Amino acid sequence: MSKTVFRFKQFEVSQEKSAMKIGTDGVLLGAWANAKDSGSILDIGTGTGLISLMLAQRFPTAKILGLEIDENAANEAKFNFEQSPFSDRLNLIHSSIQNFEPNIQFDFIVSNPPFFDLTHKEISARNTARQQSDLTLNELLLHTNRLLTPKGKATFIIPFDKENEFVEFAKKQELFPSSITQIRGNATAEIKRSLIELTRNKQSTFLEELVIEIQRNVYTEDYIQLTKEFYLKM
Repeated sequence: MSKTVFRFKQFEVSQEKSAMKIGTDGVLLGAWANAKDSGSILDIGTGTGLISLMLAQRFPTAKILGLEIDENAANEAKFNFEQSPFSDRLNLIHSSIQNFEPNIQFDFIVSNPPFFDLTHKEISARNTARQQSDLTLNELLLHTNRLLTPKGKATFIIPFDKENEFVEFAKKQELFPSSITQIRGNATAEIKRSLIELTRNKQSTFLEELVIEIQRNVYTEDYIQLTKEFYLKM
């Protein structure tokens, strides 16, 4: 998924300038996140704006703010928002989450966060976008707690091997997992990702698995049902 312009059924995403290109993680998160009845949505680290655009398509009354620290990505996301059929409900702020001080909280927060630790700084923009040295998972959850309404929900996609650590960090912020979907590439592959929904209410966690492919480029019915409103060929 590295074409300059990626076309979905209802919108297009330019990704020439953004360090993080469109990938399966973002599509999974945008299709899985349940922002029903949310009037305001914050997308932390919006990148190209993909997840914001998907949520705008799925939840036609929500107003969505994309937050992006990288200037090139922020400019590209702004362009993608303006070119979309949802432009009247999408806004972009070029800022880090640490410096973001709105006068409101949000009903729903979503993020496809940095997801690997580097032992040393790499100089590529892609690695800057992905490494945890600029925004740790713990810090992400601290700011989620700060910015989420009392009855709000937050949803993330993270590496499976960070799931337990992430949940423990969340509990320290009094955020608790209501739903977790663990992702396998195929039925025999190891679990690679976890989709996690958090709320402020302690409750039992609904846990399930999602397998993406039966074999290479042959998708499971579950994955097709999840993403068919977006991919042109689904």
